[in-house]
Amino acid sequence: MKRSKNKAPTFAERVLKVNHAGENGAVHIYTGQLVFGRWTAPGMVPELRDFRTHEQAHLEIFASELRRRGVKRCRSFALCGIGGYMLGLLTGLFGQTAIAATTVAVERVVLAHLREQLRMLDGSDAEAVLAISRIIADEQEHHDRSATQAAGGKFWPAILSSVVALSTESVIWLGMRL
Repeated sequence: MKRSKNKAPTFAERVLKVNHAGENGAVHIYTGQLVFGRWTAPGMVPELRDFRTHEQAHLEIFASELRRRGVKRCRSFALCGIGGYMLGLLTGLFGQTAIAATTVAVERVVLAHLREQLRMLDGSDAEAVLAISRIIADEQEHHDRSATQAAGGKFWPAILSSVVALSTESVIWLGMRL
């Protein structure tokens, strides 16, 4: 389904564009965390690679849906990648608890948005609902596995929880308006 160049994106298309950009950010968070995590949290490396593989698959789900609709990616796509990589580098430098706390904070916000998107799109865009539904289980797994690892920490979870959550909310808000 190709769209007219002058037609404004629908709500579903905006959601798909923002989710696509967010998945780019997530891929880059894990890529950045792997840079220093090899030394600061070597036991997490297989999990970080696994999570990144999930996020790469999610990125392709949304990219495919955007291509099918003839919709360009979000203007915040590159910003999400750069910001995600920087966040990943920084939290990877501080080790396991910081890495896990970051994942918990990001996924908590993302899961809330995905569930709200499903509620708002229910009955209006089955393909968008399907694309979003395909990633929720992975995102919940990332949250839950990381919450277990972050539970032992006091400092990083307290610091990163609100900062990363607010940053994630801000990127989503901005992406929906670009």
